[in-house]
Parts: sequence; structure tokens; C-alpha cells
Amino acid sequence: MVSDYRRIADRIAEEIAAGRLRPGDRLPPQRVFARRRGIAGSTAGRVYGELVRRGLVVGEVGRGTFVRAAPAGAGAGRALAEPVSSAPVNMELNYPSVPGQAELLAAGLAPLLRTDVLGEALGLVPANGTGAAREAAAGLLAVPGWHPEPDRFLFTGNARQAIAAALAHLVRPGGRVGVESLTYPLVKEIAGRLGVTLVPLATDGHGLRPDAVAAAHRAAPLSAVYVQPTLHNPTSTTMPHERRAELASVVRELDLPVVEDRIWAFLAGAGAGAGAGAGAGAGAGEGEGEDQGGAALPLAAYAPERVYVVDGLSKRVAPGLTVGFLVVPGGRAGEAGDALRSGGWAAGRFALEAAVRWISEGTVARLVAAKREDAAVRQRLVREGLAGFAVRGDARAYYAWWELPEPWRADTFCAAAAERGVAVTPGPAFSVPAVASGASVASRVSPFNCVRLGLASVGPRELAEALAVLRDVARGGR
Repeated sequence: MVSDYRRIADRIAEEIAAGRLRPGDRLPPQRVFARRRGIAGSTAGRVYGELVRRGLVVGEVGRGTFVRAAPAGAGAGRALAEPVSSAPVNMELNYPSVPGQAELLAAGLAPLLRTDVLGEALGLVPANGTGAAREAAAGLLAVPGWHPEPDRFLFTGNARQAIAAALAHLVRPGGRVGVESLTYPLVKEIAGRLGVTLVPLATDGHGLRPDAVAAAHRAAPLSAVYVQPTLHNPTSTTMPHERRAELASVVRELDLPVVEDRIWAFLAGAGAGAGAGAGAGAGAGEGEGEDQGGAALPLAAYAPERVYVVDGLSKRVAPGLTVGFLVVPGGRAGEAGDALRSGGWAAGRFALEAAVRWISEGTVARLVAAKREDAAVRQRLVREGLAGFAVRGDARAYYAWWELPEPWRADTFCAAAAERGVAVTPGPAFSVPAVASGASVASRVSPFNCVRLGLASVGPRELAEALAVLRDVARGGR
């Protein structure tokens, strides 16, 4: 019966309330839970779903289901917004949206819903898309000094799939890929699925250090390098021209291909707003804040024969109907396209047709302009709300990197923030474990006492209130 799973959820809730299940405890896999309780697997799934709905547990992809530090609604809603909500303020998710976005996108979708157009839009599309898609994407990604050729474009379902396709094309199972010591968390998951080892490389205030790439390659050959040179996530560092040129020279000398992730680079366009660096306290450090007044040239402009560019529409537009772009060096589209197709990462025709319309009609450009302004507003809120703390955040970015005051560590701070209804990302989520040889890791700040604040997925008022809660939590730990 429907009530059966709720009664079981009630008993689990009582164990949590009594302290027999403590914050951070991992619940057994659903199939094990079902066997122990003598219930069907589907019933176990409903129990876990009910516990999530109540805010008692949280599911982490690839890790399991864990007891939250406190019910999400226990006093948190009153501290953050009215009316009281049972859901926490989620500053882990980071997909920007601006007022009027849905209306803008609807106008571009309307012609696709005509019967004569819809039939074609629901058909198949090759990895290199259509001529119209290649021209539209090339125009969208172009910046002064770099104009990618349309025939170098491949299309995936999203930017994550473009990363996977590039690495699958470049690296055989067992191969090694150099990455910044703090990197996009899903790259770790992608590498694991491909059987690839990530090698953490040292960074400084200018981004990835070229000497670290060379040292790691000499220790044990790398197959490729994955890098975020513009508005690096989570630190928001942007490489200056000199560092990009030096890195391009090193990868040429070592004959190394590079996967350049530019998913957030659209925020760094001319007019996006300078004055970056430390957002709310400690200085940005040597080299940080340089070359941040306008759009930095892609690394692909320095070494076009070596660099595979990854980009997409999930941040510019929305994650629910998106397209990923993979710009490959000349002559590589065929082999890279084979890897893309073999992984099942090709874009859907409907999403591609929608993207072409949104780009061609100026919808994407209008959204980008609005999101640049929105990101600047949110960074100002961070500077005001966390004044006096060591927070790094480029004024153009939708995220900030917070070095927590003593005695906080990322795990305990995240648990304490969750008790107050605010979810933030612990620094270790971005950290790459050192390998047995060839690692070259140097960091002035340990990720174990840092958190990333995602600023995009909550409204400005809610964000300001959440920052006030985080400030209070941080001060309470001193």
C-alpha cells in the first residue's frame, strides 16, 4: 500500500532524530535495504525518495545516499526567504537564468513546432551537424583574433559529452591526462569511465604552470592535457596572454594535444566588467586579476593544430535543451567524429535546430549580455556579504572560491551550512588525487579548508540571505 513506504520512512526518520543515524552516515544501497527489510526494490526506492523529499537524506551520484546534517526546513527557511520551504538553498548547482529567458526561448521554438518543420527536426543528424549549425556555432564562438572554421565543428548533447568525446579520441584506456590540481569534478568521472588516469598539475596565480606539464610528461608520458584557461572553475583564474603563449610553446614541443574547456568563457567577453580578483577580503595574490578587462584569446588561437575546444549552450541558455560544441584541429574531424558516435554523444536534431534559431535570431546574444550583468551583480553581493573573508571571485564569474577561517574544514562547514539550509560544494570535490609518479602539485591553499559558492541557481535576494547565513556559520566556528 501507499502508506507502507511512508511508515518505513517514518522509522528511518525516528532513527535520525534519535541520533542512531548520524549526519554523514551512508544508507545501504536500495537493493540491500530492500533485502534487509523484506520489501520490494520499488518500495525501497519510494522510501528513499520520501526521505529525500523530507530533507533528511541527500543522494550523491556515484557515491550513495547520506544522512543530512539536519532537516532542510528546520529553521532554515525563516533565515533565508519567505515562505518557508522544505528545500535547501542550493549553491552547488550553477545554471544561470535571467528574467524573461523562457519567453525569449519560446519565440525561437515556435516555428519548429509546425508539422512540416517538426518532422525534419525530429530526424537524425550526423556528428558534424548541418551546414547552418556549423556556420551559426562558428559565429557564436568567434572572438577578436580567433575565428574557428565551420568545417572543424562537431556537435554533442552537451559540453560534458564533448569533453568525453575529445578524451576518448585522444587517450587510450590506461593513458594519462594532465589536469589542473583543482578541476571540473565531472572530468574525474569521465576519466574513470574511460579508464584514464588524471595527473594533477601545479598552478599559480596565472593558472596552469607550463613547467608542471613538462615535468609530469618527463616523469611518465602524458597523452593529453585538459585545461580551463578562462574563468577557471572553481577559482575563476584567467590565464594572461604570456602564460597562454608559454603553454602553447610547451605543448608544441612535447607534441601534446590539449582539450580547452571554454564553457564559462562567454562571461569574459568585452564589456563583461573588469575589476576582478579577490572578491571579498584577502588580496588576489601575485598575478591574479591580470588580463581580466576583456575577452582573452582562446588557447586554440596560440596552437590551433594542437587544441580541441569544448563549449556549449547549457550556461549561455539552459541545461534542459542544450548542445555541446567540439572544435577540432584541421583534419581531425573524421576520427574525432568516430569517437563521438561510438560513445553515443551526438547532438539531437531538435536541439540543434533550436540552437541555430536562437543563435541566428540573436536570442543567445541577448541572454549572454543579461547573464554578464547578472554575474556582476552577484559578485557584488559576495563582496558585501562576505567582506573580510578570504574569498576569490572574478567580477565576471558565477562562482567564488572561499578559503575558510580556522578552525573550519570543508566537510564540517558544509554540514554546518546544511543545518541552516544552505548547500555549498566542498573544495575536495575539485581536487585530483596525486598519482604514484609524475604528479606536480603545489597549492598555496589546501582544498580541504575551502568551499565553492555557486551563485547562479538562486535569486539575488535569496543569494544575499544565504550569504548572510554562511557568514554567521563561519563566524560561529572561530
